[in-house]
Amino acid sequence: MTIVGVIPIMVQKYQSPVRVYKHPFELVMTAYERRFPTCHLIPMFVASDIVNEETSEDGSTQKIERRCALDVDAPRLLKRIAGVDYVYFIQKNTLNRKERTLHIESHNETFSNRVVVHETCCYSVHPENEDWTCFEQTASLDIKSFFGFESTVEKIAMKQYASSIKKGKEIIEYYLKELDDEGITHMPRWSPSSHSLPLSSPTSLSTNQPELGIVPADSVPLSADAKDGTSQDAKQDSNMLQNDSLAEILAGTPEDKLDADYIKRYLGDLTPLQESCLIRLRKWLQETHKGKIPKDEHILRFLRARDFNMDKAREILCQSLTWRKQHQVDYLLETWSSPQVLQDYYTGGWHHHDKDGRPLYILRLGQMDTKGLVRALGEESLLRHVLSINEEGLRRCEENTKVFGRPISCWTCLVDLEGLNMRHLWRPGVKALLRIIEVVEANYPETLGRLLILRAPRVFPVLWTLVSPFIDENTRKKFLIYAGNDYQGAGGLVDYIDKEIIPDFLGGECMCEVPEGGLVPKSMYRTAEEVENEDIRLWTEMIYQSASIFKGAPHEIVIEIIDASSVITWDFDMCKGDIVFNIYHSKRAPQVPRKDTLGAHGITSPGGNNVQLIDKSWTLGQDYSMVESPLTCKEGESVQGSHITRWPGFYILQWKFHNMAACSATNLPRVDDVLATLQVSSHKCKVMYYTEVLGSEDFRGSMTSLESSHSGFSQLSAATTNSNQSQSSSMISRFPPIRL
Repeated sequence: MTIVGVIPIMVQKYQSPVRVYKHPFELVMTAYERRFPTCHLIPMFVASDIVNEETSEDGSTQKIERRCALDVDAPRLLKRIAGVDYVYFIQKNTLNRKERTLHIESHNETFSNRVVVHETCCYSVHPENEDWTCFEQTASLDIKSFFGFESTVEKIAMKQYASSIKKGKEIIEYYLKELDDEGITHMPRWSPSSHSLPLSSPTSLSTNQPELGIVPADSVPLSADAKDGTSQDAKQDSNMLQNDSLAEILAGTPEDKLDADYIKRYLGDLTPLQESCLIRLRKWLQETHKGKIPKDEHILRFLRARDFNMDKAREILCQSLTWRKQHQVDYLLETWSSPQVLQDYYTGGWHHHDKDGRPLYILRLGQMDTKGLVRALGEESLLRHVLSINEEGLRRCEENTKVFGRPISCWTCLVDLEGLNMRHLWRPGVKALLRIIEVVEANYPETLGRLLILRAPRVFPVLWTLVSPFIDENTRKKFLIYAGNDYQGAGGLVDYIDKEIIPDFLGGECMCEVPEGGLVPKSMYRTAEEVENEDIRLWTEMIYQSASIFKGAPHEIVIEIIDASSVITWDFDMCKGDIVFNIYHSKRAPQVPRKDTLGAHGITSPGGNNVQLIDKSWTLGQDYSMVESPLTCKEGESVQGSHITRWPGFYILQWKFHNMAACSATNLPRVDDVLATLQVSSHKCKVMYYTEVLGSEDFRGSMTSLESSHSGFSQLSAATTNSNQSQSSSMISRFPPIRL
């Protein structure tokens, strides 16, 4: 809810998945016709009158506009304030028998100056099976004002709408079964010779389908000063919204859309509004981050972590995607190899699955030498190892979803605390544990289905007091804690894990390959020099390079192209400040400066990686030329793009400080400009970039350069300008508690 002046504005949107009827379009339309002029399955739909009707000469297209009356289930007080008994909607149906489509548009006539409700639906032929029919629907509710009852009206509207949407498919299926009981299993398709046959009753297109009968439910917001008419501005707004909604349904390929059956099979039972949140967030990602869309299960986890508040879920998902990209987490399982000390002394591992089919991870925390592992590896390696465990957990969830034939999106963790004592409360170890918890909660929400804590000793409450404040309340509800041997017998492990796979060290018969742990030899501890390097950031082997850009000192890299029509690709994040990105071509090879100098001027670089290649004596248009229009990139944006080279030679990619007007207006030399402005922190930008050259035959991306997908995924820009250790800390501290 936002405030514009003194008028509250509330907007709710809905986008359905693709619902599939495994029946031909013509048979579905026949079932659709049977619900009119009234339908006992939609009691709120009272009546309708034809306002306008048009039919094409060949009979292939029929348009009908109707005025529909709805008896909205709203409190009597609300209706008395509004001064009406019924809410009226205008519905426009367009049936194209030749193209086999039915487009339905609906908007409220009553009180449209206070409330704007619009819905667009489309029936069409399944793209892969012409004997199946698809249905899609979008709707929005915009409450501008309603006598101070805006919030109440919104809740009533959304509740009725969600309830009615759920009935939508059932109503069509009901009439399809009725047709089948009557022996009607086929209806002929339209053909040019069939237009002389009697057309279907006009009512076939006139009244609200179940979904449309619902949208008016969103119109519960009644408004007494518009019951006899609609303002011209309101009509124009409604028409514009309807056109946008129809375009939204028709846009996109079948691969871009989610099928309702797929959602139920692989993602679980979602309410209509939850489905809508998933589809809308997924579509937003497709539009802003093309080519790198997270899996649907991953998107859904973040929505669940924020109770399907789309704005909040989008924020934390963007932060996580930036984090994954910066640290190459997507490639972790292929690139990470656990050090031998972890293989020998880290007492955790995967072990079959629980009774619900969830992957089961066992951690013998009481047998783990946390101090020894931290001293031998540092928290960065421990964190990386834990991330690899979570990545493996995601993979196992996908596998189990296929094996068990039902959605499995989380795992069960069994923690054995036998042996836990005060040495486990070593402060650096606890600090490492808390940091790991923060990172996991921020980037793997809703992945912990159940946590079984066994054989908790007396010291456990102390550890729990230290750790529990960092764990989300809803996550803590998933914890089951057993002291001593309470886990044996009814109500214990056998309720959650099959007896056949209970590990041997817990009294079961199944051999468990989890290492037994023990003390890490001090000979494996890091030296003092290695400890001093603790502030190295998480991934030191990054394929991304970092660079600093100063006012008057751009960062430049050169790429030599031998074969024309090669493709230069780039991917960079603006961590701090705004820059202008340019690409130049030169037949001459620029003079590459030494690493310890700034540009070709022999002055030591004041900080960060900053290289200048374009010589001050070069003239644009003679010594080098611009091959792409400049692109302004804002702080926090991610940019991907490509350029097809037309000539061999040297291509220079340049990141330049945005707003160079002040520098260009002065007579100071370029280096003097740098020295005069380096002390000002606001005159420093930071970018992380990756470039690659591909042969044109190998390139699978867009052939337009600089029409890159801008996105606001780099939410961590404030953290990336600090020291490496503080970078990690700041980065993590930005995340609020998220459910595991």
